[in-house]
Amino acid sequence: MNLRNASTADGQAGEDTAALDRLSGTLDIAIERLERARPFAKARYQRPVLDVLGRIIAQPGGLGVVREHAVRMDAAGLFAGSDWDRPETLRPQLVGGTLVSEDPAFQALEAASLSRFLAVAEGDARHANLHQDGARHFLTQVLALNLKDLFGVPDEAARGLGARHDMKCRVLKHIADHIGLTDVLSVLVSEIWRLLEQRSVQVGVVKDMIAQIAVALNENGTEPGSTRLGAERLVSALFGPTSASRDDPGLAVYIDRISVADDAGLSREAMGFARAMHDTGLVSDYHAAFLTWALDFDQRPLIPEALGLGSTGLDCWRHYRGLIEKLVRSAVTPATPQAAYGLAMLLERGILHHAPMVPALERQLSLSLRGAARDRLALGFGPAVPPETQLLAGVLQVLGQPLGVGQGANPTCQSARAIALWALNDPDYLLHLVTQVAEFDTLLMQFEGTPIDSADLPAGLAGTGPIDADPVSVLLVGHLDRIYAEMGRLCTGRAGDPHKWINPQFHGWWVSRDCAVAVDVTTGKLAAYHEFLRRFFATYHPDHNGGRPLGHPQPAGIAVTDAQQRFVGWHAIAILRVAEDQAGQMRVYFYNPNNDSGQDWGNGVVVSTSGHGERYGEGSLEFDAFLSRVYLFHDEPLRSAHGQDIPADVIEKVRKQAISSWAADRQPEDDAGGP
Repeated sequence: MNLRNASTADGQAGEDTAALDRLSGTLDIAIERLERARPFAKARYQRPVLDVLGRIIAQPGGLGVVREHAVRMDAAGLFAGSDWDRPETLRPQLVGGTLVSEDPAFQALEAASLSRFLAVAEGDARHANLHQDGARHFLTQVLALNLKDLFGVPDEAARGLGARHDMKCRVLKHIADHIGLTDVLSVLVSEIWRLLEQRSVQVGVVKDMIAQIAVALNENGTEPGSTRLGAERLVSALFGPTSASRDDPGLAVYIDRISVADDAGLSREAMGFARAMHDTGLVSDYHAAFLTWALDFDQRPLIPEALGLGSTGLDCWRHYRGLIEKLVRSAVTPATPQAAYGLAMLLERGILHHAPMVPALERQLSLSLRGAARDRLALGFGPAVPPETQLLAGVLQVLGQPLGVGQGANPTCQSARAIALWALNDPDYLLHLVTQVAEFDTLLMQFEGTPIDSADLPAGLAGTGPIDADPVSVLLVGHLDRIYAEMGRLCTGRAGDPHKWINPQFHGWWVSRDCAVAVDVTTGKLAAYHEFLRRFFATYHPDHNGGRPLGHPQPAGIAVTDAQQRFVGWHAIAILRVAEDQAGQMRVYFYNPNNDSGQDWGNGVVVSTSGHGERYGEGSLEFDAFLSRVYLFHDEPLRSAHGQDIPADVIEKVRKQAISSWAADRQPEDDAGGP
């Protein structure tokens, strides 16, 4: 830099500092007016503060000024009347969207809130409802969830946001400069492993996060230790799981390498792919290319090795090799690599030995999508491969990972649960439904003998169907949602909860025909709740039902609560089994169709997804804790006595957990609190 340029730069810096000083003084005046305002008038004086904040944030060094004023602004009432007024309830996953809001006031409010967290995290301020460790953890999660904005190249969507995206990046970089990225990578890696343990069908977001970790490791590195080891395992599983792919050479170079490899080298490649896939549930594009190459060059014995098949899977391979080869050719591509894991798990389930499954899959192989069904899949998954390939890949994943089906950001838990349970209990019926919608863009079902045609029904909660779900759900959910709503309409006028009749008709014969409900449908108050609790013990607890295991998963309804035990809403789940964990605690293992089962429902009721005997896709809670959130379950109608041997104090313990959370305002006036 020459002297003239240096002088110009110094002058500009001086002007920036002077402008920032002036804005800081203006902010002090605006905050003082907010402090003096009475509570009912706070809203009038919040906007001037936010306007000044927006101008300060745009200045170099402005975020430091915001941080210095953050706690004072909070005390003055900047957040009064908004969600930000209770920092302990804020969700880090919402921060990124708010920072690019079209309303500058929301951007400024979020930046001020994050500055408040930063001041507390660094010990420079205290807050009654925010502790230092909690504030730091929150900021770490914010950075982890927005890592691509720190390291990634802006995509078209980010570029379209322009200045809003630039502001978001400035805020994130300011936070990262203060708390560092070591903890961020640690949190992100731990979170990815936690999600992978649930073996969701949808792993696109996880793969994107791993790509950002790869960039971060390349650009910044991290200290040796468990965090780096865990991160490198994730990165290698996607971008270099074997010797020939370790340097991520690209598919063309990789194929050239294995084309000249000897038998021992090819076997090591196959085993490396299988090990990485079953370790993480993720499938590398190289894995998909290897499987196709093995078929094209008559290396068929490598297929079961690369799929990592056990005894059941190998038995299916020996009996149905021709069908399996066709499934690999038609479904496993670098654009749909996860189909390989779905196929492996499908074979390990042994469902090809179920007589209707082979013809059902043969039919699926020849299926041609038409009309709106084809358009929906093309919209959801793009043009990389034909919609038929996407659907077949989705079918293999759903059949191989039934408990990995998720509802996405859609109010369609009933439909997602139905798809998962059909894949688990009645897979050929699920493929029958897929064929109907694929070929005719309609679904035919019956309710107590009354035919229902989804084409004749108005759109339900899901509209024409989600696009942020797996291909099978994208195809079916819109139709299932309409049929479910119509079944509810046909129950109009019946006493009691309509799920008593809907669930057996909607899901299948294996749903128990009687139904217990904890609340009166008309008033919303608890009704015969002690009897409800006794009945659940008698139905599901091995010590009180004669030790009978659950034959088929049963639909149930839970009252979801947040970490503060506040009622969020009713939600459809399925009870899978009840068993003791390694510590001898009786637990309920259940399927939750939302995309992440690990949730904090308050007062120590935290759903576990691993470490307590859970199988892939299961969530679990200790029996009492789970029952405290149940409001509906199914039972056989032939029972007469319901848990009369259960001690009153056991029932009362569960009741107190319920009335301290979702049922706090649902107690009937004549409830004396005793059994």
